[in-house]
Amino acid sequence: MADTHTTRARRTPCEWAVLTVLASLVLATGALVATFGPLLAVACDTCQDGVRTTGSTDALVLLALAGVPLVTLATVAGIFLSRGGAKAAGVGLGALMVLMVVLSALGHA
Repeated sequence: MADTHTTRARRTPCEWAVLTVLASLVLATGALVATFGPLLAVACDTCQDGVRTTGSTDALVLLALAGVPLVTLATVAGIFLSRGGAKAAGVGLGALMVLMVVLSALGHA
């Protein structure tokens, strides 16, 4: 019978270190998006008080308080639980950047 290699090799300490750095990068990016995304979305240079009034404030807050942490948590879980941790980190970072653009678009709507 052929050897199918269904069991995977254990990760080396170097691989764990790389995954830890990637997870830290994702966590830091998620924190920045959740913190500065809504602030940049409502910032206004020409407004008297510096804050723009938007019609989609509820969606902006919901996305910042629920969407960004869920994407960050799912990405960190994907980094450590899947075999392709770097690919999961890349997809998660891309999703966080898309959320930043969506937050900005909601602020200007």
